[in-house]
Amino acid sequence: MIELLSGAFLIMGMRICDVSLDTIRVILVVQGKKYSAGIVGFFEVLIWVFAIRFIFQHLDNIPNLFGYATGFGLGNIIGISIEQKIGFGYVQLNVISRHKTDAIADALRKSKYGVTILPAEGGAGGVAVIVLIASRKLQKEIIKLIENIDSTAFISIQGSTPYRGYRTGNRR
Repeated sequence: MIELLSGAFLIMGMRICDVSLDTIRVILVVQGKKYSAGIVGFFEVLIWVFAIRFIFQHLDNIPNLFGYATGFGLGNIIGISIEQKIGFGYVQLNVISRHKTDAIADALRKSKYGVTILPAEGGAGGVAVIVLIASRKLQKEIIKLIENIDSTAFISIQGSTPYRGYRTGNRR
């Protein structure tokens, strides 16, 4: 019995590793980091081959199949958690505040973030849009700063790939 379950846990561990690496590799591919993605992909597939080899050698062991599926699910969760901690890449934050645009922009600039304010027209009239490009690692910090000034500000976030003129990191 212990031997049956140890195989399932081994497979689950390998799947957690390879799926976590897959999550990170996909993000590297999207960001155009081809060499890093290639290296991560090498280890991802190597681990997967060992896992699938073990599965095929022990197809009669049902717990192995559950270990495989459990490892896949947990690998997704862990891979995303790792990526969120690492914070690869950049984001563009667009902020619309009805009455506190200047206060938000001033606080962001005081914290050494580059900010651009664009005039815009909303359903209720004129507004301003604050545009900010920053490292994903700093995203939560920036949102907290904004929400401390205006908890009702509209904030949208999208991935960004700075092409030219962006100074890496914040301006601290």
